[in-house]
Amino acid sequence: MTESLPDIGDNSRSRIVITYCVRCGWLLRAAWMAQELLTSFHGDVSEVALRPGASGSFRIDVGESNVWNRETDGGFPEITVLKQRVRDVVAPARDLGHSDRSTLTSGNDD
Repeated sequence: MTESLPDIGDNSRSRIVITYCVRCGWLLRAAWMAQELLTSFHGDVSEVALRPGASGSFRIDVGESNVWNRETDGGFPEITVLKQRVRDVVAPARDLGHSDRSTLTSGNDD
């Protein structure tokens, strides 16, 4: 069984860019998040790019939308939060399974 890969020039799929500070040593964190996003959104994104950035930077953009910026959002995202924010841009109707349920049920004592 073979799965067709997205065409590089496919404009119908979103491109994710993770910009990270090299001097801060955040490449591994960026690469791990890229792996998580590629696994979760393999049919909805054309690529996840890792881009070295300015000192202290860590931001994640989906197309023209910024979904996380360390400076304004404070620190680094939990992976479930990041997946929800990316999902809201690339596939709003998609259910993220346990990632959504844990957020929706937290604080619910029923």
